[in-house]
Amino acid sequence: MTRTDAPDDQLLRRATLGVLVPGFVGTTLPGWLGELLEEGMAGVWLFGHNVEDDEQVRALTAQVHARRPEALVAADEEGGTVTRLHHREGSPWPGAWALGVADDVALTRDVMAGLGRQLRAVGIDVTAAPDADVNTEPANPVIGVRSFGPDAERVAGHVAAAVEGLGEAGVLACAKHFPGHGSTRVDSHLDLPVLDVDDDVLRQRELVPFAAAVGAGVPLVMTGHLVVPGHGDLPATLNPSVLRLLREDLGFAGVICTDALDMAAVAQGWGRAGAAVLALAAGADLLCIGNPVHPGDYDAHEDTLALADAVVDAVRRGDLPRERLLEAARRVAELGSQQAQRRAAPAGNAPVVAEGEPGAGTPGGDDTDDAAAARAGRAAAAHAVRVVGQVPRLQGPDVAALGGGANIASGARQEVLTQVLARELGGRVVEPSRAVADTTDRGGLVLVSDDHTDLRDDADLTRSLLARCDVLVHTGIRDLPGAVAPACVVRTHGGGAASAAAAADVLRGAR
Repeated sequence: MTRTDAPDDQLLRRATLGVLVPGFVGTTLPGWLGELLEEGMAGVWLFGHNVEDDEQVRALTAQVHARRPEALVAADEEGGTVTRLHHREGSPWPGAWALGVADDVALTRDVMAGLGRQLRAVGIDVTAAPDADVNTEPANPVIGVRSFGPDAERVAGHVAAAVEGLGEAGVLACAKHFPGHGSTRVDSHLDLPVLDVDDDVLRQRELVPFAAAVGAGVPLVMTGHLVVPGHGDLPATLNPSVLRLLREDLGFAGVICTDALDMAAVAQGWGRAGAAVLALAAGADLLCIGNPVHPGDYDAHEDTLALADAVVDAVRRGDLPRERLLEAARRVAELGSQQAQRRAAPAGNAPVVAEGEPGAGTPGGDDTDDAAAARAGRAAAAHAVRVVGQVPRLQGPDVAALGGGANIASGARQEVLTQVLARELGGRVVEPSRAVADTTDRGGLVLVSDDHTDLRDDADLTRSLLARCDVLVHTGIRDLPGAVAPACVVRTHGGGAASAAAAADVLRGAR
């Protein structure tokens, strides 16, 4: 970024840095990023490749905050299938759909408070959660189990509870993906979705959970990269008409954060730099630049400077009003300052909870401890497990994933399910082809499927596995095809380690 001694240029530079949150490569703070933080950069966004373990993350966030106490460290930590802190072993907390099935807002509040305490313990300030999308489209490739459900009022209640739980833990919630990604059939990481609903449906369904989040005091709302036909051709992130709904109709006064600007939905049509300028002009305050490793493969340092230059140049050309940039920077700076004060204060005492509920297992509900969190999350996930058929006796079963794709937000998560189930049931993980070929009696066969698995597949392998399996553990939201009829189906309504462990409890007869 071009340096200058002119006072106004310095002001524009600092304001521009104050609305940018880049990703980076590595598990320690790069020198270039430390320098930009000292110059006023808003913060950093962590992804799985930045995370080794709690100790490393704590050291990394301490480096960030030492350079600039007001800097915000953000990550996508939803529980269930979407986790960065637990990307290797799976989240110890159930995801949104499982909590929606349990339909106990106090449980949701406790789970999100537990998740938040773990984030706060390692120095993460912002989590891109809860997901406020009303998932009415079973074929949605990117939301699905990340939503609390298909009913707007139910989703709204759980979104509000999640915001409150995270706030109790001292973590900033960021409700997403405004104005709603749940009725779409396209993954915005890969292309530009259209939210094909009229204005009445938009207001009576999609916007209802966001209104609840605002009512609960959510400090940030994340935009979705999707077109709302009644509001023009620009995706919501770049669309002032859509963002006015959030500011004027819902009365949101907090920070509007963009979804990642390297996602194809905006990057293909406008470029990351072009999208950054348009997003700010539309009313966004904080720009999540994205992941330079996947799907990016770009140089984070050069890209961050290029985006900053593009914003400053847009102000100089008159394409971006100067006051709009300064307003965004002020809003982000105020939030960063408030969070720095909250971070400096001693963490509140966790409430004592009943045995079997989230936080149970250690004095004071200390679910920042991994073992305690696993117990708490497992107990919460159990509320969403449903069984069809008779649970068989299993003795060291083979566990195989039926496969299918994965979306970028969640990553491949079936390996978490299979590993947890095999460990808990005293079995082994096998490849599907081996499960068919192995004729020895291994004590049963457990299959795992999700919404990316095509259970209607007529391939011999799938047909053979379904015919001989003892249990199908289905983690998705879609109904199983009528032709799929294993003797026992265990539905967890979500992925992650907590839901897998809860399923294992059922299969062991522990529930």
